[in-house]
Amino acid sequence: MRNCNLDYSTITNCDPIQVQQGPEQANGPCQIRWRPRPIKICPSLDRTSGILKANKEAGHILGHRFAVLAAMGSSGAFPTLDSLHFPSAQTSISQTLASLRRSALSVSNRLQSIEIDAEFVREVADHYGLPLVANERCGSWYIDPTVKAGSAYFKSTDGHTGQWDFSFRRLNLQLLPLANQYGGCVIVDSTRRGKLMPDALSKTVPIWCAVLNRALFPEQEEYHCVNLPPNYLGESEESQIASRIDGFVHSLQSLKLDLTHLRQQLGKPMQVAWANRSYIHPPDLPPNNNSHLLVLCSASRRVQGAEMSEGGYIQGAGDDSEAWAHGLTPPVFWANREILKQAAEEDLPGVIADLVAEYKRQNTVHQATLIAPTRNLYVSQTDVRVDVGTQYDLVIDCNGDPSTTEGNPGRLNLGCASAKLGSRDLRKSLSRVREFIAAQLGSDSSRTLLVTCETGKDLSAGALLAIICLFYAEDGSFDVSQSKRSMSKQFIRQRLAWIVSSKHDVNPSRSTLQSVNAFLMEPPDY
Repeated sequence: MRNCNLDYSTITNCDPIQVQQGPEQANGPCQIRWRPRPIKICPSLDRTSGILKANKEAGHILGHRFAVLAAMGSSGAFPTLDSLHFPSAQTSISQTLASLRRSALSVSNRLQSIEIDAEFVREVADHYGLPLVANERCGSWYIDPTVKAGSAYFKSTDGHTGQWDFSFRRLNLQLLPLANQYGGCVIVDSTRRGKLMPDALSKTVPIWCAVLNRALFPEQEEYHCVNLPPNYLGESEESQIASRIDGFVHSLQSLKLDLTHLRQQLGKPMQVAWANRSYIHPPDLPPNNNSHLLVLCSASRRVQGAEMSEGGYIQGAGDDSEAWAHGLTPPVFWANREILKQAAEEDLPGVIADLVAEYKRQNTVHQATLIAPTRNLYVSQTDVRVDVGTQYDLVIDCNGDPSTTEGNPGRLNLGCASAKLGSRDLRKSLSRVREFIAAQLGSDSSRTLLVTCETGKDLSAGALLAIICLFYAEDGSFDVSQSKRSMSKQFIRQRLAWIVSSKHDVNPSRSTLQSVNAFLMEPPDY
């Protein structure tokens, strides 16, 4: 049986009523009569502009038409269904564009783009002669760990229009001694398509610098203004930001941090400069022995159009790595660049999984951090090798299985889930934490306590915050009578500053802090 080439734009608006084919026509074309039916015409496949509009209606029509054709084809005198052209089997324009975009945003293209941007970052560091600091988490992708001097935690959300803020969860005080030692630093970040720089670099860091300059160096008014990138923000936004700085300074002072000590750590006020692919500002910066320089470097080239037009280059390729990296981290990437380059795109997920697993096997030591001014409270990422009674007298594991602590009075596992569910679980578990601390440290306050969670940054910080508020005095000493004092948000914020200034990468989520606040501020049951 022969195939008939039929234009579906014709048969979709007609009904077949008769097939004429005699013996003398056995080798000739099929002859089909069609009865017109009053329906809307579905455009031919070559009229691509009409496909999206008519696609749904054409699908219903073709389903009916080809059911009839299939029945007629059982006689063997009619074309098979396989020989006919189904529009549903064809890739639409939107599907094609989506496929092309996914291809342009492939893992290999991202890693190649990161290497290109990292070269620019190195050039900026060499130009200024300053060490590189990654604004986590995106910034670490663009810095070889062997030359990375530190990390910062400035969020773009603190610089969003109308939401300008000086975050007390992200004080970034670890930058003060670093800037004093080297005369400044280059803070590296990036942003995705369409923007010249992230809000973290255009607004959040300048706000932070202005607040600290005013709080630590009140007499040096020439450094009190908030410096913003030139010709980047509107006058109204610049004015509104400037009007909030004094309020942020007052809030910082209310934390009761040792500002004299912080001033000694920093040594001099800070000024900012910007480096990106479009410009360096100020272009001619004279040497200044009276201040430290923070260069805010946006690593990626600005892309105006779609990634498909950039030959594989992706602006801000390191951003939102949870969505594309398959578990790959900057240290694993930088240690295995050649292996990753040689792997085919379809093999990368498996290759990455193997590299990450090997890295974890070789780097399983989690260093605990002492929370000052206490002398016995530590926080860390969960480490199954930590044994109660050897390194630490007491351990609270926020994510640990409670059933595994039977017969071990020095260990408390809370069994919290991950993410937001874990924050709610923590709220329900804090009464157990209070009882555990009262019993264990109440009898011997010199015991050391390690609090852990999966990340060492969220739930563990929340549990520690509750412990500090309930049991620790202003000088960092244990005092069980503190548990009966009334709590306020301001007091809780002051104690949170102990944790944030001791462990710089700690980042308790909003839901975790809300759970702790709700527990501490509820009326006592005595």
